[in-house]
Amino acid sequence: MSRDNRLFGPLDDVAGDAGHAEHPPRVGFFTDTSVCIGCKACEVACKEWNLLPDDGFDLLGMSYDNTGSLGASTWRHVAFIEQPAGGQPAGGQPAGGQPAGGQRAGGSPPGPGERGSVVDLPMPSVELPGARTGAEGRQEFRWLMASDVCKHCTHAGCLDVCPTGALFRTEFGTVVVQQDICNGCGYCVSGCPYGVIDRREDDGRAWKCTMCYDRLRGGLEPACAKACPTDSIQFGPLDELRERAAQRVEQLHADGVPEARLYGADPNDGVGGNGAFFLLLDEPEVYGLPPDPVVPTRDLGRMWRYAGAAALAFFAAAVSVFVEGRER
Repeated sequence: MSRDNRLFGPLDDVAGDAGHAEHPPRVGFFTDTSVCIGCKACEVACKEWNLLPDDGFDLLGMSYDNTGSLGASTWRHVAFIEQPAGGQPAGGQPAGGQPAGGQRAGGSPPGPGERGSVVDLPMPSVELPGARTGAEGRQEFRWLMASDVCKHCTHAGCLDVCPTGALFRTEFGTVVVQQDICNGCGYCVSGCPYGVIDRREDDGRAWKCTMCYDRLRGGLEPACAKACPTDSIQFGPLDELRERAAQRVEQLHADGVPEARLYGADPNDGVGGNGAFFLLLDEPEVYGLPPDPVVPTRDLGRMWRYAGAAALAFFAAAVSVFVEGRER
């Protein structure tokens, strides 16, 4: 099968396309952000297993986030997003249905013994400090937490543009950088539609998540999934994860969470579907993810055909001018 024919089709045999005659099923991550508690166990486990340097301990002014984004030394990044959830502002109607100012719903005066009656003098409309620190007071905002990672794309732009062969497709369908071959050219950085891959300042080489390739070869699950206490990060055969994720979305919709959606699970999207996909509770942009990612090398075959046609036309014109000149 030619390279052009296999691009952007609903095929998941990426390991076979890469030349692995016999290989296990393609594996991946399903990250369910609806159960992420932001503990950062995945970040710590990833750094410990892969011997990644720390990112410093500056909170960056972004809640509890000290890593900021994925990078050469951060292969798992837990985002903390504090978001208004449509609750009443302070001073409005408190949770529980009792309007401020000592009045019942509908405007009728309170009865004897009720707050705001002649027995209990009306409370002022300004709430006291700490009045909304219980569970009902947390209805005015929500935390969105999500553990981001390399997507191990079906059609990986980083893999397409690497001139040295440092990036390769493993027998598990994942994409790995070979550090002893990488020359630090940086083409892969611009080839990633998610901004995942990055170079370290000290040596210039590109680094990213390997999905713990060494652990996979030993029959172990990746360190981040192993450490996740809520099963927010689930690892396994990609087909099984997609089925499980679809069922989870249906469950959340039935439970009154209509905003639940999958991101990166569609094999017909601009990268052919991801080997690491997510269940989100809001638009991708809220999590810092591109809404419609497209691998930059998608049109590479067509561009080369256009360039070849232009070169032939130029050559034909040059020959024509040369022949006419000889005849004169």
